[in-house]
Amino acid sequence: MPSDQMVKLGDFSYASGSNDAIVADPNLQPPAIFILTRQAFKLLDKYRPESSEAKKERLRARAEARAAGKKEEVTKRPNTVRHGVYTITRLVETRRAQLVLIAHDVNPVEIVLHLPALCRKYNVPYAIIKGKDSLGTVVRRKTTAALALVDVNPEDKSALNKLVETVNNNFSERHEEIRKHWGGGVMSAKSDARKLKLERARARDLGKL
Repeated sequence: MPSDQMVKLGDFSYASGSNDAIVADPNLQPPAIFILTRQAFKLLDKYRPESSEAKKERLRARAEARAAGKKEEVTKRPNTVRHGVYTITRLVETRRAQLVLIAHDVNPVEIVLHLPALCRKYNVPYAIIKGKDSLGTVVRRKTTAALALVDVNPEDKSALNKLVETVNNNFSERHEEIRKHWGGGVMSAKSDARKLKLERARARDLGKL
């Protein structure tokens, strides 16, 4: 198989013989929803996990309260963005995820290859977003493959519903249409050779060669 041969897997493409799994050509990248990015990150920013400094302060205050003999208050876990492919897979399978965002440049692509089909199976809204580093910023990491929103505060319910509606209208419900036009009509070297062979055979049958 040629090293530059393009292979399409689900909602993604990659170079089959290259260590750089994601194709540099924008026409061969998955149809990321660029217009959704700013709107999505504005909501996600409100639900970023606590920083390491904030966690240290919280644990220090908790230890001091215990040392002073104060009664420990049991509080509900705050709504935060969930990340990690295993965690998101479990949230989708249990239908707890309300929105899943997948990075378009995960390497190797097999890490997230199952997520789009899984989201469609369980009717969970999802979108492919440009940049694993952008998603990583939300969860205070360098990169992350995917994010999921499980729940939001009451004041953000309308914003989440609007975002989900945008995802459904522009991506999820148009999945098959997007796949038909995605790729810019660029075929692999193997496909080009097969097409040329068929054209020559057809021409011979018509007596043109």
